[in-house]
Amino acid sequence: MAEFTAAVYQNEFLPDGGTDVNAIVSVTCSGAGVAGQGGSAAAGEIIIIDTSGSMGVESMEAAKQAATAALAEIVDGTYFSVISGNGAAFLVYPNVTSGPAMVQMTATSRAQASAAVAQLRAGGGTVISTWLDLAGVVFGSVPQVQQRHAILLTDGENNEAPEVLQAATDRATGYYQCDCRGVGVDWKVADIRPIAQALLGTIDIIPAPSQLRAEFQAIMRTSMSRGVADAELRVWAPQGSTVVFVKQVSPTVDDLTGRRSVVNDLTGGYPTGAWSDESRDYHVAIRLAAKAIGQEQLAARVQVVVGDEVKAQGLVKAKWSDDSALTTRIDQQVAHYTGQAELAQVIQEGLAAKAVGDEETATTKLGRAVQLAAETGNDEATAKLRKVVDIEDADAGTVQLKKAVEKADEMALDTASTKTTRVRKP
Repeated sequence: MAEFTAAVYQNEFLPDGGTDVNAIVSVTCSGAGVAGQGGSAAAGEIIIIDTSGSMGVESMEAAKQAATAALAEIVDGTYFSVISGNGAAFLVYPNVTSGPAMVQMTATSRAQASAAVAQLRAGGGTVISTWLDLAGVVFGSVPQVQQRHAILLTDGENNEAPEVLQAATDRATGYYQCDCRGVGVDWKVADIRPIAQALLGTIDIIPAPSQLRAEFQAIMRTSMSRGVADAELRVWAPQGSTVVFVKQVSPTVDDLTGRRSVVNDLTGGYPTGAWSDESRDYHVAIRLAAKAIGQEQLAARVQVVVGDEVKAQGLVKAKWSDDSALTTRIDQQVAHYTGQAELAQVIQEGLAAKAVGDEETATTKLGRAVQLAAETGNDEATAKLRKVVDIEDADAGTVQLKKAVEKADEMALDTASTKTTRVRKP
């Protein structure tokens, strides 16, 4: 039986006239079990393989090997299917034209699916909206599958209007989760990141086709370890207050504010997706009506809910004080994650400016990124930034753009921009 705990980190003291309360809520799950094995909901996996002409022989062969390796990681009894996508989407396995479009994993179905994947060939364009929509239809064909996860692989630019892809992403949002990977450097991070973020998944670049197999294995192993099909973060705030934002800040930055669903007049629900044995941190900001010095108020009640059962709870508090030693203190966790969220933003803004030739803005933004990465101890971000800029003074954020940068290094920095580090313990 999965167990959740919640811990709150904040400075609860507000100055005279103060209104904004910030807190980090750290949620940990243990004993999650295996996906689909808890009895409450069946799990389903879909592997979506780009078979457009740009894949070529090397990437296509690597993708097929990766898909076969991912199939080997799917736990027996899990429902699954394989989709190929180019200018349209096709059901590769199971070979059906009506009825259930997923089958349960067995030794026989695994071998059949692997044989079907081996026959795939590259050709045609890239229209990702059709891939997302077919995945939704396939999941919907087996009602008992309630924990839905997909892996999507692409290698090239999407050949459709952005609003068409966005509409398909909207249709999938809240219905299934999707981890997205791009192989090579001819795809656009800006096309794929919104899919991964909306579908509570991850995004990354696979620079070399030879790296695909290990990546697919790792993604599927992680998915199979998510024994909690779905959990919701519920935030109650008092009458007259405003929930300014709710953001996941670890292991990645993901703004959940706009995904609020109404639980009741004072409570909103925010999706978190499936869970394995892991910890995630959330930044909750509440704006209250100011109270007199010495008064106290409960600013928020943050709960982790699975089904209709409250699994964990944390309380965010507010106390008004005229002691500046108390009110000016910034909680270490809040400060750390505020910096990490800004780091993600300035990396993306800096790379966007660099792409259009605005070197001044790019230098300023990426310099700030170097400074924030150093301040927050994000060594991975610093290492990736060093491949794009020459660092003269990390503490001051003084950098120079490198004259020659590998495109894969820029894309790796872009895709990793939302990955965060946790607060270093003394």
